[in-house]
Amino acid sequence: MYIIAGLGNPGREYEFTRHNIGFRVIDRLAEEYNISIMDDKHKGLIGKGIINGQKVVLVKPQTFMNLSGECIREVLNYYKETPEHFIVVYDDISLDVGKLRVRPKGSAGGHNGIKNIIAQLGTEEFARVRFGVGDKPKGTDLVEHVLGRFSKEDEELAAGKFKTACDAIVAVMEEGCEAAMNRFNG
Repeated sequence: MYIIAGLGNPGREYEFTRHNIGFRVIDRLAEEYNISIMDDKHKGLIGKGIINGQKVVLVKPQTFMNLSGECIREVLNYYKETPEHFIVVYDDISLDVGKLRVRPKGSAGGHNGIKNIIAQLGTEEFARVRFGVGDKPKGTDLVEHVLGRFSKEDEELAAGKFKTACDAIVAVMEEGCEAAMNRFNG
């Protein structure tokens, strides 16, 4: 079984912000594989299903970004899964809009949601699909940037890459991180 989480913030006011790109990718994955994300438990919205014969639990933490690890830890504990079967997708300002980076492990890189997951799990060794949302313009506030919405052009660019991000997640499950990195990074 794989636990696949997308990071974001709950609430309509955050729905289409850069910081919620993880939620949007998980929604696309759920739609593609007909998985309903409706169960409100473990501090998150949960959906169970099958992707290409593999059992999965899709997760959208409802703890707000900076406490995402609380939800992830509860879900992993409940399903008795290890970080080796955990994949997270989230926004990355160091990548251009729509660019993807798959990684098998690593530091938080300044991302507070990932920092909290690392703290809660006690390891940096879990798969990540980083989704580029573009760097903040000079002289603007980082929080304002990630909690802001895309321009019309960037929204179209990002939305056009949701399927690719889903394919990268499935590749991590089926082929492993190394193969997914070779296919989707760059």
